[in-house]
This record gives sequence, structure tokens and C-alpha cells, in this order.
Amino acid sequence: MEIRTPRLILRSARPDDLEAMHAVLSDPRATQWWSTPPHETLEQTQAWLEGMIANGPDQPDFVVELDGRVIGKAGFWRLPDVGYILHPDVWGRGLAAEAVGAAIDHVFRTRDIETLTADVDPENAASIRLLERLGFVRTGFAERTWEVGGVWKDSIFYALSRADRETKAPA
Repeated sequence: MEIRTPRLILRSARPDDLEAMHAVLSDPRATQWWSTPPHETLEQTQAWLEGMIANGPDQPDFVVELDGRVIGKAGFWRLPDVGYILHPDVWGRGLAAEAVGAAIDHVFRTRDIETLTADVDPENAASIRLLERLGFVRTGFAERTWEVGGVWKDSIFYALSRADRETKAPA
């Protein structure tokens, strides 16, 4: 499975993505709001990558490439929850919006699903802006929903309906 955008390729994960994904998942800046602490070993990333691969090519969860280099992942490890992480070296260039938007559009084109969801840390202002820019609307808040590295995190919940994506999607 492969999706092309103006600057990116979103594709199924492969074993040879290990080093590049470890560079992302071991970076404390990238994982500041991720569901796990930074990966300390290549073996941790290998287990994570094997899980992504095991979900199969039909699962809409993608490795993201920029200019032939893996820079992160975007998609749905488990529908309907969207998830994404990019290496900090590429932040601030609109690549997350491009990748996540492409993954969302792919799901709405290929799946009989009416609403997608997201769970974001209230302190993750960049991710909140991204979700809202893509048309997601806030649906709730909960305290102490994730324990990451011994620290409890809160959640803001978002949803994006098929109809809202069609009317609110950026051009």
C-alpha cells in the first residue's frame, strides 16, 4: 500500500525501517507526547515495528517518507484512532498535516466508517492546532488517562466525521 502526496510517500512498514524509526522513537522531543517514553534500545523499536508490520498492509497505518528518507509514521494503528509522530528535524513544515490528511482521506475513501477520533495531551498545542486544522472538533476531556514513564497524562478527545472532513478540509 502506498499513498503519494505532493511531498511525501506514505507506505506500509518494512523491516528495513528499523534504524529510521528508532531515530524518531528514541528522540525525547518526538516522544514528549507519545504513549511511551523514548525507546532506549533498538530492540524496543524492533518490537514496535514488528507490531506495525503484523497489522498487515490492509491496516491504514503508514511509514512516512520525505525525499526517500523515513521521517515518522501517520495513520491508524487501530481504527478509528489517528496517530502520528515525525522526527523533530522536519517539524514546522506542514508535513504532519499533509501526512495525516492523506491517511484520513484514504480511510474515508476505502472504509465504511463515519467518524475518526484522536486523543491528545492538553499541553501538546501543535497537535491540537493540527487536528483542528484538519477539521477535528473537541468532544471531551479526561484526567489521568495515560501513564507514560510513571507520569499520568490527561487527554482531550477529538472527532472528525466524514461530513465534517468534506466541508472543513483545507484546500
